[in-house]
Amino acid sequence: MKLNIPNTLSLIRILLIPLFLWKFLSADTQLDYTFSAAILAVSGFTDTVDGAIARKFNMITQLGKILDPLADKLTLASVITALWIKRPYLWWLCALLILKELLMLVGGLRLHTRKVTIEGSKWFGKLATVMFYIIMIVIVAVPVLEDHTIAGLLLFLLMFMLFAFLQYALLFRRLLTNMHHNE
Repeated sequence: MKLNIPNTLSLIRILLIPLFLWKFLSADTQLDYTFSAAILAVSGFTDTVDGAIARKFNMITQLGKILDPLADKLTLASVITALWIKRPYLWWLCALLILKELLMLVGGLRLHTRKVTIEGSKWFGKLATVMFYIIMIVIVAVPVLEDHTIAGLLLFLLMFMLFAFLQYALLFRRLLTNMHHNE
């Protein structure tokens, strides 16, 4: 299967994960944290660009429909887990963020098994992703942030992610209901 530009960018995002984890989890200088944040920024940039290129140049593929969300989920889970390792007291916030992603994955798989598709990501999902990258880049780049500041930033992120989750849950429900009415 030939990789086009958007799929290559999604693959690069997946390949950036181990580099980020290695650099962030072994970081002990400000330069290490800045480099870790830069890796995350590149990941966020490729996430934005791959979808835009795919839509603009009609490069949407079945592989891309799998690679892009896979890269999103793996990146989010990896970054959140790394933060959890660095700051174990945040376990409950990290667990909630990962649980939300797992529930989204289950919902998406349920739709997929019933041959129901969502055409592209929605604005609320994109907003949550942008907020994820902004907040995580700040947390990663500034290791001297106070614990309560980090917890506040993660709670703020959780609000965006829960909003997106609820919007997708309503959309999934509507799609499944429509499918049942059409049978």
